Amino acid sequence: MCRLAAYLGPAVPIAHVVVDPAHSLLEQSQHANEAKLAVQGDGFGFAWYGEDGQGPGLYRDVLPAWSDGNLLSLCQMIRSPLFLAHVRASTTGETTRLNCHPFAHRRWSFMHNGQVPDIDRIRRQLEALLPDDLYLARRGTTDSELIFLLLLAHGLERDPAEAVQAVVALLQEHSRYGHGCEEAVRLTCVMSDGEAIYAFRHSSDVRVPSLYAAETTGGGWILASEPLDAETLVWTEIAPDGLVCLSHQGMSRTQLELRLARAA
Repeated sequence: MCRLAAYLGPAVPIAHVVVDPAHSLLEQSQHANEAKLAVQGDGFGFAWYGEDGQGPGLYRDVLPAWSDGNLLSLCQMIRSPLFLAHVRASTTGETTRLNCHPFAHRRWSFMHNGQVPDIDRIRRQLEALLPDDLYLARRGTTDSELIFLLLLAHGLERDPAEAVQAVVALLQEHSRYGHGCEEAVRLTCVMSDGEAIYAFRHSSDVRVPSLYAAETTGGGWILASEPLDAETLVWTEIAPDGLVCLSHQGMSRTQLELRLARAA
């Protein structure tokens, strides 16, 4: 399982989330506490939006986050009011730069922790649901990028909650979970249009990938797979099957109407 983090608030160096905290995303890349694997060494990346509203900028590489000589410098020098960061432990897709998160299309950026079982068996059926422009926009081979494009195809830019509900239903419908396949659909997704951050957790069994939120002392918000610093911030676990929106007005939650029930 991957680890991820996102920030929205007054512009800060990306290092404030990725490097500086006691249990930063960089620390989690080697010592994750709530992941199947403690080490997330199959690449990393971050997407950020500028103080002038431009973006997203994108930096990704295949090196483990702790061994990339550029990471510390970039995180210290880039200031942003909204950014997403990710360290990868791959389940599908080769370790290439194109398969590293976050992914970006137009104004949107996206990252994912989890899995879609039997993705190679159902990939063709899901790709057939993409309009030509989004099918041609695909660059990598991960289930994560395909989920992102499916969300865009189902109206992410118009209504994020409606898009999430439609895509979760599609994944559950095409997956063989409960029909001879032991692996569940597991999704923790974080995405942004440069104005707000949206996130949701879902699993077709009871093992939902973790996600927490905390308000910073400077009036910002952080989402993270694991609490970054339990000494100075109060972390709240994000409940499954709801779409959380972080904006400059605060945090809100919309209950999702998922058509397929979670298996025991």
